[in-house]
Amino acid sequence: MTTYSDHLPSLDHQPYQHLFKPGFVHRRLYIDEDIFQQELLYLYGRTWLYIAHESEIANPNDFITRRVGGRPLIISRHATGSIHAFFNRCTHRGAIVCREPRGNTKGFICGYHAWTFNITGECTSVPLRQGYGKSFNLAQASLQPVARLESYRGFIFASYSKDVPSLTEHLGAAARLIDQWLDRGEKEPVVVQNGAMPFLVNANWKTIYDNAGDGYHPPFSHESMLKVFSNRYGDVDMNYYGSDFDKSPMYSKNLGNGHTFLDQRPEMHKLSAWKRQHVMPGYEVMENALIEKYGEAHALPMLDASTGSGMNLNIFPNLLIIGNQIQMPEPLAANKTLLTWFATSREGVPEEINAIRMRMQEDFPSFGEVDDSANFEACQEGMASIPEMAWIDIRRHQDTKVGALDPADQLWREPMSSDLHMRTYWQRWQELMNAGATRALVEAGVA
Repeated sequence: MTTYSDHLPSLDHQPYQHLFKPGFVHRRLYIDEDIFQQELLYLYGRTWLYIAHESEIANPNDFITRRVGGRPLIISRHATGSIHAFFNRCTHRGAIVCREPRGNTKGFICGYHAWTFNITGECTSVPLRQGYGKSFNLAQASLQPVARLESYRGFIFASYSKDVPSLTEHLGAAARLIDQWLDRGEKEPVVVQNGAMPFLVNANWKTIYDNAGDGYHPPFSHESMLKVFSNRYGDVDMNYYGSDFDKSPMYSKNLGNGHTFLDQRPEMHKLSAWKRQHVMPGYEVMENALIEKYGEAHALPMLDASTGSGMNLNIFPNLLIIGNQIQMPEPLAANKTLLTWFATSREGVPEEINAIRMRMQEDFPSFGEVDDSANFEACQEGMASIPEMAWIDIRRHQDTKVGALDPADQLWREPMSSDLHMRTYWQRWQELMNAGATRALVEAGVA
C-alpha cells in the first residue's frame, strides 16, 4: 500500500529546516505571518481538510457556509442527494455570494450585481446578459468547485488540489478509530446539527493543535475544575489523572500522516464510564427513567455509551474528535484562530440519552476550554514577546525509551504524557510545507 509521502516530490528544497532541531521547534513557526500565509498555500491548500458533516445538510437544498483553511466555502446538498462544495466567491467581481451561515434554497444571488447560481454552483442567470456579447458562456461563469470531495461515514473532506491521494489513504489508521467512535452503543447515526460553541482565541492554530494531543496538561491546567468535582462528588471522571498517570494503561499513539490518538478508555471504561460521571442536571431522573423503561441490564450499557468517548482523535490538520464532540480550528492569522466545538447527538435513541449527551457536552467547553484558551494565549504572548528565548520544547519521552509498537496494530505508542503528538504532526508539517515550497519554485520556473 502506498503512503501519502509517496505522492510528494523530492524534498531537496527545505526552507524550514533551520526552524527545527531534535526535540525543539522555533518560535517563528507560531508567530511569523509569512509562514502563516505559506501554510494556507502549501499545507491547507494541498491536503485533505474536514469541511462538514453530512447531517449538517441533511435535506435536499440544504446548505451551510464555512471558512476552511482560509477559504470561504458553500457546502450544499442537491435534490438528488449529491453533496457539493464550491468557493463562496462570485466569478464576476469576487464578492462573497452567500452571506448566510445556513439555510435551504434552490439558488444563490450575489448581492453586488445579482449574478445567480443554483444549489450546485452553476451560473443560471446574469442581468443584462447581452452586454457581454455572443462569446459569453454561462457555464464558464459557474462557482468554482473544490478540486476533490469525498466522505467517510458522514465526515465530508475536501482538497483544494487534485494532486492528493485518496481520502482512504490520507486517513489511514485513523479511519478505524473513526469507526470505533461512531459504532459505540448500538451504532445509531451521529447527528452534528445541534449547535456549536465558538471560541475566538488570540493564538496560532498550531498552539491549539499542540494541546489536542497533549496528555500531560489535564491535572495541572484543569486543577481547579478537577478539585471542585472531586470535593463535591468523589472519584469521578478524569480523577484517574493521579500522581503518575504515565503508569496507567492510557497512552498516546502515532497513526501516521500526522494523525494521532490519545486513549483514555482503559481508565474511563474500566468499570462504568456512566458511574464515573459527576452530577449534572437531570442525572438521577434520566437514569431512573431509562432503567424503568428498559431494565437495568439494558439501560446501564446505553448510559455507558452515552458518556464521552474517552478518545482524542486528531486528524491533521483540522479535525479533532474529543469525547462526544467535534472541534474545528480555523486559522485566521498567525496569532488568531476560531476554534469551534460542535455538539453531537444520536438518531433513534431515547430522548433521555440525547439530553444526557447535551448536558455533558455543555460541561467541558464551559469549564475546561476556558483554562485551555488562557494557556493558548499565554503561550502566544510568551513566544511573540521574548526573542531571546527562541525554542519550544517538544522532547517529553523522546529519550526515555518507553515507547513500543502496539502488538494489536503495529503502531507506535508512548505514555499518556508524551509529546509524541507534536513530534508526529510536525514531521508531517515539514513534509507538506517543503513539498509545497518545492512546487512553488518549479511553477515559478526557478527549479
